[in-house]
Amino acid sequence: MTTESTFINILRSFATDPAARGLLDDVAVLELGDAALIVTHDMMAEGVHFRSNANPADVAWKLVASNLSDLAAKGATPVGVLLGFMLGDDAWDRAFAAGLEEVLAHYRVALLGGDTVANRGDKRALGLTALGIATHRPVPSRAGAQIGDILYVTGTLGDALAGFELMDAGFDAIGPLAEAFNRPEARLSDGQALAPFVTAMMDVSDGLLLDSERMATASQVGIQIDLACVPLSPLYISYRTDSLESRLQAASWGDDYQLLFTAQPDVTLPVPAIAIGTVYSGGGLTLKDGAGSVKLPPTLGYQHQ
Repeated sequence: MTTESTFINILRSFATDPAARGLLDDVAVLELGDAALIVTHDMMAEGVHFRSNANPADVAWKLVASNLSDLAAKGATPVGVLLGFMLGDDAWDRAFAAGLEEVLAHYRVALLGGDTVANRGDKRALGLTALGIATHRPVPSRAGAQIGDILYVTGTLGDALAGFELMDAGFDAIGPLAEAFNRPEARLSDGQALAPFVTAMMDVSDGLLLDSERMATASQVGIQIDLACVPLSPLYISYRTDSLESRLQAASWGDDYQLLFTAQPDVTLPVPAIAIGTVYSGGGLTLKDGAGSVKLPPTLGYQHQ
């Protein structure tokens, strides 16, 4: 099967419009005079992104929140979404629709349209396109990190990993950890506040390590992360401890939807964030744990194979 990176490289040869940003970002940015339209599209597949026995309302929530998280990383204000939906079991479809209504009301985002298709197989695949308007120009990208910048992340990492593992083991009623996996929050207000101050910004969807490497590649710089600084919640630590291995797993799993960004050292940030690394001359990603270097794990995050 064609890998995700191979297929995207094929598409880059003809995705030459400036709005596509070289397919090195999570969004397209269409400059429209005094405004910039931000467009993003994400898909979720049964058995890949959600369990077959998942609550359909949770699936709807995550589908919307993951797309809005891409808008958050550009400092955008959402204006609406378009849904691509596979029709199937009536009860599942109705529960999904109820969840969709709930999450759109939560974010005050309009459903503008989309398309439906009958599901002829045994697995569902769902898609959502989200539209937003930039609140700051230039619109932040992955490609702006500069040598000497500080690398930051909002919030904590790893709760979604812990929630998934507990649910996978049959513990469904696990409170905030389950919520972190099933119903992530898009950091829209944080993204809008940060947009004027960052040199590069993206969301952490596929894992801190993998997404940091993507930022380094897009920016043509090197990024070093200090694992000792990676923020973990008390709940995550109580479940998985605060060991180096635990931090590596939290940093390489994904589904956190926090904001990952770089800023100049003298910048006063408008929202709370944790400094976790630095940008240096060179390329790629390196790790340390305090004073000692750490070898990169075999897998940096989630990639479609």
